Amino acid sequence: MKKILHPERFKLASHLPPNVIRLGWVSLLADISSEMLYPVIPIFLTTVIGAPVSVLGLIEGIAESIASLLKTYSGRLSDQKGRRKPFILAGYSLSAFAKPLIGLASGWWLVLFARSLDRIGKGLRTSPRDALLADSVRPELRGMAFGWHRGMDTLGAILGPLISLGLISIFTGHLRWIFFIAWLPGFLGALLVLRLQETLRKPPQPSPDFESPKSLPHAALPPRFRRYLFAWGLFSITNSSDLFILLRAHQLGFSTSKTILLYTFYNITYAIASPLLGQLSDRIGRKAVLVSGLLIFALVYSGLAIVTQSWQLWPLFGIYGLYIAATDGVGKAYAVDLVAPEFRGTAIGLLGTTTGLATLVASSVAGLLWTYSGSPSTFFYGAAGAALSAAILGLSGRSELPSKI
Repeated sequence: MKKILHPERFKLASHLPPNVIRLGWVSLLADISSEMLYPVIPIFLTTVIGAPVSVLGLIEGIAESIASLLKTYSGRLSDQKGRRKPFILAGYSLSAFAKPLIGLASGWWLVLFARSLDRIGKGLRTSPRDALLADSVRPELRGMAFGWHRGMDTLGAILGPLISLGLISIFTGHLRWIFFIAWLPGFLGALLVLRLQETLRKPPQPSPDFESPKSLPHAALPPRFRRYLFAWGLFSITNSSDLFILLRAHQLGFSTSKTILLYTFYNITYAIASPLLGQLSDRIGRKAVLVSGLLIFALVYSGLAIVTQSWQLWPLFGIYGLYIAATDGVGKAYAVDLVAPEFRGTAIGLLGTTTGLATLVASSVAGLLWTYSGSPSTFFYGAAGAALSAAILGLSGRSELPSKI
Protein backbone atom coordinates (compact mmCIF):
# COMPACT_ATOMS: atom_id res chain seq x y z
CA MET A 1 0.00 0.00 0.00
CA LYS A 2 2.89 2.36 0.78
CA LYS A 3 4.26 1.80 -2.73
CA ILE A 4 0.86 2.39 -4.31
CA LEU A 5 0.29 5.67 -2.50
CA HIS A 6 3.83 7.05 -2.83
CA PRO A 7 3.63 10.73 -3.88
CA GLU A 8 5.71 10.09 -7.00
CA ARG A 9 2.98 7.77 -8.22
CA PHE A 10 0.53 10.65 -8.43
CA LYS A 11 1.89 12.43 -11.49
CA LEU A 12 1.06 16.09 -11.99
CA ALA A 13 -1.46 17.17 -14.61
CA SER A 14 1.47 18.67 -16.56
CA HIS A 15 2.40 15.10 -17.52
CA LEU A 16 -0.86 14.72 -19.40
CA PRO A 17 -0.95 15.28 -23.19
CA PRO A 18 -2.01 18.75 -24.51
CA ASN A 19 -5.28 17.31 -25.83
CA VAL A 20 -6.30 16.19 -22.35
CA ILE A 21 -5.39 19.57 -20.82
CA ARG A 22 -7.34 21.43 -23.53
CA LEU A 23 -10.39 19.23 -23.12
CA GLY A 24 -10.34 20.07 -19.43
CA TRP A 25 -10.37 23.80 -20.18
CA VAL A 26 -13.13 23.35 -22.75
CA SER A 27 -15.31 21.64 -20.15
CA LEU A 28 -14.46 24.26 -17.52
CA LEU A 29 -15.68 27.07 -19.78
CA ALA A 30 -18.76 25.17 -20.97
CA ASP A 31 -19.78 24.25 -17.43
CA ILE A 32 -19.37 27.84 -16.21
CA SER A 33 -21.75 28.83 -19.01
CA SER A 34 -24.31 26.15 -18.12
CA GLU A 35 -24.10 26.44 -14.33
CA MET A 36 -24.43 30.23 -14.43
CA LEU A 37 -28.03 29.58 -15.42
CA TYR A 38 -28.71 26.92 -12.77
CA PRO A 39 -30.30 29.30 -10.22
CA VAL A 40 -31.75 31.58 -12.90
CA ILE A 41 -33.89 29.42 -15.21
CA PRO A 42 -36.56 28.50 -12.60
CA ILE A 43 -36.87 32.15 -11.52
CA PHE A 44 -36.93 33.35 -15.12
CA LEU A 45 -39.61 30.88 -16.18
CA THR A 46 -41.96 31.45 -13.25
CA THR A 47 -41.55 35.21 -12.66
CA VAL A 48 -40.54 36.75 -15.98
CA ILE A 49 -42.40 34.51 -18.43
CA GLY A 50 -45.11 33.44 -15.97
CA ALA A 51 -44.96 29.71 -16.73
CA PRO A 52 -46.49 27.28 -14.21
CA VAL A 53 -44.12 25.23 -12.05
CA SER A 54 -45.23 22.02 -13.80
CA VAL A 55 -43.58 23.29 -16.99
CA LEU A 56 -40.16 23.14 -15.31
CA GLY A 57 -40.34 19.36 -15.02
CA LEU A 58 -41.64 19.02 -18.58
CA ILE A 59 -38.81 21.08 -20.05
CA GLU A 60 -36.03 19.37 -18.10
CA GLY A 61 -37.46 15.89 -18.67
CA ILE A 62 -37.65 16.34 -22.45
CA ALA A 63 -34.24 18.03 -22.66
CA GLU A 64 -32.39 15.43 -20.60
CA SER A 65 -34.07 12.55 -22.44
CA ILE A 66 -32.81 13.97 -25.74
CA ALA A 67 -29.25 14.19 -24.39
CA SER A 68 -29.36 10.65 -23.01
CA LEU A 69 -30.60 9.10 -26.26
CA LEU A 70 -28.08 10.96 -28.41
CA LYS A 71 -25.04 9.82 -26.42
CA THR A 72 -25.10 6.29 -27.82
CA TYR A 73 -25.89 7.50 -31.34
CA SER A 74 -23.08 10.08 -31.46
CA GLY A 75 -20.55 7.75 -29.86
CA ARG A 76 -21.42 5.03 -32.38
CA LEU A 77 -21.16 7.44 -35.31
CA SER A 78 -17.78 8.74 -34.15
CA ASP A 79 -16.55 5.14 -34.06
CA GLN A 80 -17.89 4.52 -37.56
CA LYS A 81 -16.40 7.67 -39.07
CA GLY A 82 -13.10 7.40 -37.23
CA ARG A 83 -13.53 11.05 -36.19
CA ARG A 84 -14.29 12.73 -32.85
CA LYS A 85 -13.57 16.43 -33.31
CA PRO A 86 -16.50 17.39 -35.64
CA PHE A 87 -19.01 16.01 -33.12
CA ILE A 88 -17.29 17.79 -30.23
CA LEU A 89 -17.19 21.13 -32.06
CA ALA A 90 -20.83 20.89 -33.18
CA GLY A 91 -21.97 19.92 -29.67
CA TYR A 92 -20.25 22.74 -27.81
CA SER A 93 -21.27 25.29 -30.47
CA LEU A 94 -24.96 24.33 -30.29
CA SER A 95 -24.95 24.55 -26.49
CA ALA A 96 -23.25 27.95 -26.53
CA PHE A 97 -25.69 29.51 -28.97
CA ALA A 98 -28.71 28.06 -27.14
CA LYS A 99 -28.04 30.23 -24.07
CA PRO A 100 -29.02 33.66 -25.50
CA LEU A 101 -32.11 32.11 -27.11
CA ILE A 102 -33.51 31.55 -23.63
CA GLY A 103 -32.91 35.21 -22.83
CA LEU A 104 -34.92 36.19 -25.93
CA ALA A 105 -37.87 33.95 -25.02
CA SER A 106 -41.29 35.46 -24.51
CA GLY A 107 -42.99 32.11 -23.88
CA TRP A 108 -42.01 28.82 -22.28
CA TRP A 109 -42.13 27.01 -25.63
CA LEU A 110 -39.01 28.90 -26.80
CA VAL A 111 -37.27 27.98 -23.53
CA LEU A 112 -38.15 24.34 -24.28
CA PHE A 113 -36.68 24.70 -27.78
CA ALA A 114 -33.50 26.35 -26.50
CA ARG A 115 -32.99 23.84 -23.67
CA SER A 116 -33.53 20.98 -26.13
CA LEU A 117 -30.97 22.55 -28.47
CA ASP A 118 -28.55 22.83 -25.56
CA ARG A 119 -29.05 19.17 -24.63
CA ILE A 120 -28.73 18.09 -28.29
CA GLY A 121 -25.32 19.71 -28.12
CA LYS A 122 -24.49 17.78 -24.96
CA GLY A 123 -25.67 14.52 -26.47
CA LEU A 124 -23.61 15.08 -29.62
CA ARG A 125 -20.35 15.94 -27.88
CA THR A 126 -20.16 13.86 -24.70
CA SER A 127 -19.35 10.37 -26.00
CA PRO A 128 -16.96 11.48 -28.80
CA ARG A 129 -15.23 13.85 -26.36
CA ASP A 130 -14.68 11.13 -23.78
CA ALA A 131 -13.53 8.75 -26.53
CA LEU A 132 -11.02 11.36 -27.76
CA LEU A 133 -9.86 11.77 -24.17
CA ALA A 134 -9.16 8.03 -24.04
CA ASP A 135 -7.56 8.09 -27.49
CA SER A 136 -5.15 10.84 -26.41
CA VAL A 137 -3.58 9.23 -23.34
CA ARG A 138 -1.63 6.09 -22.50
CA PRO A 139 -3.74 3.40 -20.76
CA GLU A 140 -1.75 3.64 -17.53
CA LEU A 141 -2.69 7.34 -17.25
CA ARG A 142 -6.31 6.94 -18.33
CA GLY A 143 -7.79 7.31 -14.84
CA MET A 144 -5.77 10.43 -14.18
CA ALA A 145 -6.89 11.91 -17.51
CA PHE A 146 -10.57 11.33 -16.78
CA GLY A 147 -10.07 12.57 -13.22
CA TRP A 148 -8.43 15.78 -14.47
CA HIS A 149 -11.29 16.34 -16.90
CA ARG A 150 -13.99 15.78 -14.27
CA GLY A 151 -12.14 18.04 -11.86
CA MET A 152 -12.03 20.90 -14.39
CA ASP A 153 -15.66 20.31 -15.33
CA THR A 154 -16.66 20.46 -11.68
CA LEU A 155 -14.61 23.60 -11.10
CA GLY A 156 -16.90 25.17 -13.69
CA ALA A 157 -19.86 23.91 -11.68
CA ILE A 158 -18.42 25.75 -8.67
CA LEU A 159 -17.68 29.03 -10.42
CA GLY A 160 -20.87 29.17 -12.51
CA PRO A 161 -23.43 29.46 -9.66
CA LEU A 162 -21.18 31.89 -7.75
CA ILE A 163 -20.89 34.14 -10.81
CA SER A 164 -24.64 33.88 -11.29
CA LEU A 165 -25.32 34.93 -7.69
CA GLY A 166 -23.21 38.02 -8.26
CA LEU A 167 -24.95 38.83 -11.53
CA ILE A 168 -28.39 38.40 -9.96
CA SER A 169 -27.52 41.16 -7.48
CA ILE A 170 -26.26 43.40 -10.30
CA PHE A 171 -29.08 42.78 -12.78
CA THR A 172 -31.99 42.72 -10.34
CA GLY A 173 -35.14 42.84 -12.42
CA HIS A 174 -33.19 42.24 -15.66
CA LEU A 175 -32.47 38.52 -15.64
CA ARG A 176 -32.34 38.30 -19.44
CA TRP A 177 -28.86 39.84 -19.41
CA ILE A 178 -27.47 36.84 -17.55
CA PHE A 179 -28.37 34.53 -20.46
CA PHE A 180 -26.51 36.76 -22.89
CA ILE A 181 -23.45 36.90 -20.62
CA ALA A 182 -23.52 33.11 -20.15
CA TRP A 183 -23.01 32.74 -23.91
CA LEU A 184 -19.45 34.11 -23.71
CA PRO A 185 -17.65 31.31 -21.77
CA GLY A 186 -19.55 28.72 -23.80
CA PHE A 187 -18.44 30.37 -27.04
CA LEU A 188 -14.82 30.53 -25.85
CA GLY A 189 -14.97 26.83 -24.99
CA ALA A 190 -16.23 26.01 -28.50
CA LEU A 191 -13.38 28.05 -30.02
CA LEU A 192 -10.86 26.13 -27.92
CA VAL A 193 -12.11 22.89 -29.49
CA LEU A 194 -10.43 24.05 -32.71
CA ARG A 195 -7.05 23.62 -30.96
CA LEU A 196 -7.64 19.91 -30.35
CA GLN A 197 -5.50 17.49 -32.31
CA GLU A 198 -7.05 14.35 -33.76
CA THR A 199 -5.35 11.48 -35.50
CA LEU A 200 -7.59 10.06 -38.18
CA ARG A 201 -8.36 6.47 -37.35
CA LYS A 202 -9.32 3.68 -39.70
CA PRO A 203 -12.98 2.85 -39.04
CA PRO A 204 -13.93 -0.77 -38.32
CA GLN A 205 -14.45 -2.91 -41.40
CA PRO A 206 -18.06 -2.52 -42.62
CA SER A 207 -20.39 -5.42 -42.02
CA PRO A 208 -24.17 -5.93 -42.03
CA ASP A 209 -24.16 -5.37 -38.26
CA PHE A 210 -22.08 -2.24 -38.56
CA GLU A 211 -24.06 -0.33 -41.16
CA SER A 212 -26.49 1.34 -38.79
CA PRO A 213 -25.51 3.14 -35.61
CA LYS A 214 -28.65 1.69 -34.10
CA SER A 215 -27.30 -1.87 -34.34
CA LEU A 216 -24.43 -2.82 -32.10
CA PRO A 217 -21.97 -5.55 -33.15
CA HIS A 218 -21.42 -8.25 -30.58
CA ALA A 219 -17.69 -7.42 -30.45
CA ALA A 220 -18.55 -3.97 -29.09
CA LEU A 221 -20.19 -5.53 -26.07
CA PRO A 222 -17.93 -8.18 -24.52
CA PRO A 223 -19.45 -10.02 -21.54
CA ARG A 224 -17.39 -8.09 -18.98
CA PHE A 225 -18.73 -4.80 -20.34
CA ARG A 226 -22.31 -6.08 -20.31
CA ARG A 227 -21.90 -7.15 -16.67
CA TYR A 228 -20.62 -3.70 -15.78
CA LEU A 229 -23.46 -2.02 -17.68
CA PHE A 230 -26.00 -4.17 -15.83
CA ALA A 231 -24.55 -3.38 -12.40
CA TRP A 232 -24.33 0.34 -13.17
CA GLY A 233 -27.83 0.41 -14.66
CA LEU A 234 -29.22 -1.19 -11.52
CA PHE A 235 -27.66 1.55 -9.43
CA SER A 236 -28.87 4.27 -11.80
CA ILE A 237 -32.49 3.11 -11.48
CA THR A 238 -32.28 4.05 -7.78
CA ASN A 239 -30.02 7.12 -8.16
CA SER A 240 -32.48 10.02 -8.41
CA SER A 241 -31.74 13.60 -9.41
CA ASP A 242 -29.69 15.76 -7.03
CA LEU A 243 -32.81 17.91 -6.84
CA PHE A 244 -33.95 15.61 -4.02
CA ILE A 245 -30.88 16.15 -1.85
CA LEU A 246 -31.36 19.90 -2.34
CA LEU A 247 -35.01 19.54 -1.37
CA ARG A 248 -33.85 17.70 1.75
CA ALA A 249 -31.64 20.68 2.60
CA HIS A 250 -34.60 23.02 2.18
CA GLN A 251 -36.72 20.68 4.30
CA LEU A 252 -34.20 20.97 7.12
CA GLY A 253 -34.28 24.77 7.04
CA PHE A 254 -31.71 25.89 4.47
CA SER A 255 -32.53 29.08 2.56
CA THR A 256 -32.13 29.20 -1.24
CA SER A 257 -28.76 30.94 -1.04
CA LYS A 258 -27.46 28.55 1.64
CA THR A 259 -28.64 25.60 -0.43
CA ILE A 260 -26.63 26.86 -3.42
CA LEU A 261 -23.59 27.28 -1.16
CA LEU A 262 -24.08 23.74 0.16
CA TYR A 263 -24.22 22.45 -3.41
CA THR A 264 -21.07 24.46 -4.20
CA PHE A 265 -19.30 22.84 -1.22
CA TYR A 266 -20.17 19.42 -2.64
CA ASN A 267 -18.72 20.45 -6.01
CA ILE A 268 -15.51 21.69 -4.35
CA THR A 269 -14.98 18.25 -2.80
CA TYR A 270 -15.78 16.64 -6.15
CA ALA A 271 -13.32 18.86 -8.03
CA ILE A 272 -10.46 18.26 -5.60
CA ALA A 273 -10.99 14.51 -5.26
CA SER A 274 -11.57 13.64 -8.94
CA PRO A 275 -7.94 13.79 -10.13
CA LEU A 276 -6.70 11.98 -7.00
CA LEU A 277 -9.18 9.13 -7.23
CA GLY A 278 -8.68 8.90 -10.98
CA GLN A 279 -4.95 8.42 -10.43
CA LEU A 280 -5.64 5.91 -7.67
CA SER A 281 -7.73 3.86 -10.11
CA ASP A 282 -4.69 3.71 -12.42
CA ARG A 283 -2.76 2.05 -9.60
CA ILE A 284 -5.18 -0.31 -7.88
CA GLY A 285 -7.79 -0.89 -10.60
CA ARG A 286 -11.05 0.84 -11.48
CA LYS A 287 -13.38 -1.66 -9.85
CA ALA A 288 -12.04 -1.14 -6.35
CA VAL A 289 -12.52 2.63 -6.63
CA LEU A 290 -15.99 2.27 -8.16
CA VAL A 291 -17.21 -0.12 -5.47
CA SER A 292 -15.88 2.22 -2.79
CA GLY A 293 -17.75 5.11 -4.40
CA LEU A 294 -21.02 3.17 -4.43
CA LEU A 295 -20.61 2.28 -0.76
CA ILE A 296 -19.97 5.97 0.05
CA PHE A 297 -23.22 6.80 -1.79
CA ALA A 298 -25.11 4.24 0.29
CA LEU A 299 -23.64 5.72 3.48
CA VAL A 300 -24.54 9.31 2.54
CA TYR A 301 -28.08 8.47 1.43
CA SER A 302 -28.68 6.52 4.63
CA GLY A 303 -27.47 9.58 6.52
CA LEU A 304 -29.79 11.89 4.57
CA ALA A 305 -32.68 9.64 5.55
CA ILE A 306 -32.05 9.90 9.30
CA VAL A 307 -30.46 13.32 9.98
CA THR A 308 -32.57 15.83 11.90
CA GLN A 309 -30.26 18.87 12.19
CA SER A 310 -29.30 21.15 9.31
CA TRP A 311 -25.60 21.31 10.28
CA GLN A 312 -25.33 17.57 9.70
CA LEU A 313 -25.78 18.17 5.98
CA TRP A 314 -22.38 19.86 5.60
CA PRO A 315 -20.28 16.73 6.26
CA LEU A 316 -22.74 14.58 4.29
CA PHE A 317 -22.49 16.83 1.23
CA GLY A 318 -18.71 16.86 1.53
CA ILE A 319 -18.59 13.05 1.63
CA TYR A 320 -21.09 12.95 -1.25
CA GLY A 321 -18.49 14.73 -3.39
CA LEU A 322 -16.18 11.75 -2.83
CA TYR A 323 -18.83 9.39 -4.22
CA ILE A 324 -19.14 11.24 -7.52
CA ALA A 325 -15.36 11.71 -7.77
CA ALA A 326 -14.92 7.94 -7.36
CA THR A 327 -17.53 7.00 -9.97
CA ASP A 328 -18.00 9.62 -12.70
CA GLY A 329 -14.67 9.84 -14.52
CA VAL A 330 -13.51 6.47 -13.19
CA GLY A 331 -16.70 4.83 -14.47
CA LYS A 332 -16.06 6.11 -18.01
CA ALA A 333 -12.42 5.03 -17.86
CA TYR A 334 -13.54 1.57 -16.77
CA ALA A 335 -15.94 1.34 -19.73
CA VAL A 336 -13.05 2.18 -22.05
CA ASP A 337 -10.87 -0.48 -20.39
CA LEU A 338 -13.45 -3.16 -21.16
CA VAL A 339 -13.81 -2.72 -24.92
CA ALA A 340 -11.56 -2.57 -27.98
CA PRO A 341 -10.31 0.91 -29.04
CA GLU A 342 -12.60 1.10 -32.09
CA PHE A 343 -15.66 0.79 -29.83
CA ARG A 344 -14.77 3.37 -27.18
CA GLY A 345 -17.35 5.92 -28.32
CA THR A 346 -20.04 3.26 -28.44
CA ALA A 347 -19.25 2.00 -24.94
CA ILE A 348 -19.20 5.45 -23.36
CA GLY A 349 -22.38 6.37 -25.21
CA LEU A 350 -24.20 3.29 -23.97
CA LEU A 351 -23.08 4.03 -20.43
CA GLY A 352 -24.37 7.61 -20.71
CA THR A 353 -27.68 6.61 -22.26
CA THR A 354 -28.26 3.88 -19.67
CA THR A 355 -27.45 6.29 -16.86
CA GLY A 356 -29.63 9.10 -18.21
CA LEU A 357 -32.73 7.05 -18.94
CA ALA A 358 -32.46 5.09 -15.69
CA THR A 359 -32.12 8.34 -13.74
CA LEU A 360 -35.43 9.54 -15.18
CA VAL A 361 -37.05 6.38 -13.81
CA ALA A 362 -35.25 6.81 -10.49
CA SER A 363 -36.41 10.40 -10.12
CA SER A 364 -40.02 9.47 -10.84
CA VAL A 365 -39.94 6.68 -8.24
CA ALA A 366 -38.17 8.94 -5.75
CA GLY A 367 -40.84 11.61 -6.17
CA LEU A 368 -43.62 9.12 -5.52
CA LEU A 369 -41.84 7.73 -2.46
CA TRP A 370 -41.28 11.26 -1.11
CA THR A 371 -44.94 12.17 -1.65
CA TYR A 372 -46.57 9.04 -0.26
CA SER A 373 -44.02 7.62 2.21
CA GLY A 374 -41.93 10.60 3.25
CA SER A 375 -38.43 11.77 2.36
CA PRO A 376 -36.54 9.01 4.29
CA SER A 377 -37.96 6.33 1.96
CA THR A 378 -36.51 8.17 -1.05
CA PHE A 379 -33.00 8.03 0.39
CA PHE A 380 -33.24 4.48 1.74
CA TYR A 381 -34.32 3.43 -1.78
CA GLY A 382 -31.17 4.99 -3.24
CA ALA A 383 -28.93 3.54 -0.53
CA ALA A 384 -30.28 0.02 -1.11
CA GLY A 385 -29.69 0.26 -4.86
CA ALA A 386 -26.12 1.47 -4.39
CA ALA A 387 -25.30 -1.31 -1.92
CA LEU A 388 -26.77 -3.99 -4.20
CA SER A 389 -24.91 -2.62 -7.23
CA ALA A 390 -21.64 -2.52 -5.26
CA ALA A 391 -22.12 -6.18 -4.30
CA ILE A 392 -22.84 -7.27 -7.89
CA LEU A 393 -19.92 -5.28 -9.30
CA GLY A 394 -17.56 -6.50 -6.59
CA LEU A 395 -18.49 -10.15 -7.19
CA SER A 396 -18.43 -9.95 -11.01
CA GLY A 397 -14.80 -11.11 -11.30
CA ARG A 398 -11.38 -10.14 -10.15
CA SER A 399 -10.42 -6.47 -10.07
CA GLU A 400 -8.15 -5.79 -13.05
CA LEU A 401 -5.64 -3.04 -13.63
CA PRO A 402 -6.33 -0.82 -16.67
CA SER A 403 -6.16 -2.58 -20.01
CA LYS A 404 -3.16 -1.90 -22.24
CA ILE A 405 -5.25 -1.51 -25.37
